[in-house]
Amino acid sequence: MSRRVINLLVLFLLIGMFGFFGYSLASKGDNTDVGDQAYNFELPNLDGTNTKLSDYKGEVIILNYFASWCKPCVDEAPELEAFAKDYGDQYRLIMINKGETKDRVKKFLEKYNTPAVYVFDYNSKVAKKYNVTGQPETFVIDRQGVIREHYNGPLTSAQLYGMVKKYDQ
Repeated sequence: MSRRVINLLVLFLLIGMFGFFGYSLASKGDNTDVGDQAYNFELPNLDGTNTKLSDYKGEVIILNYFASWCKPCVDEAPELEAFAKDYGDQYRLIMINKGETKDRVKKFLEKYNTPAVYVFDYNSKVAKKYNVTGQPETFVIDRQGVIREHYNGPLTSAQLYGMVKKYDQ
């Protein structure tokens, strides 16, 4: 290859990298992250009504993205069930399913009946706002509505309690 071709390739690579980083920074404003005010969503739930995050204003809230086909989610389900039974009155657990039908989730609940609110993010609009990249993903929101924790992967009941008790003030 000639030096001119190599210089052009390097130039295009640099322009592409700066364009990508510029786009990433410009589009960041639509998403929330740790330290930001939580996005106030309204999603359909199992009983056919809608649930809003603001319905739980002033409470410590746990959002957990899950899927019935997700092996780590299945492994995490008994832990979330134990957490919700022990601490569900203190900390609100909202399970968010992305892309599955109500019937499929109801079937999942026959085996893993976690006492929580189940909502459906069918078009992934809320998942995009929270930068969800997979399942399970868990968010802890404090009493002022600020996202304090974002954890990728399955949690135990003890780990989750350790995360939420810091914000119980």
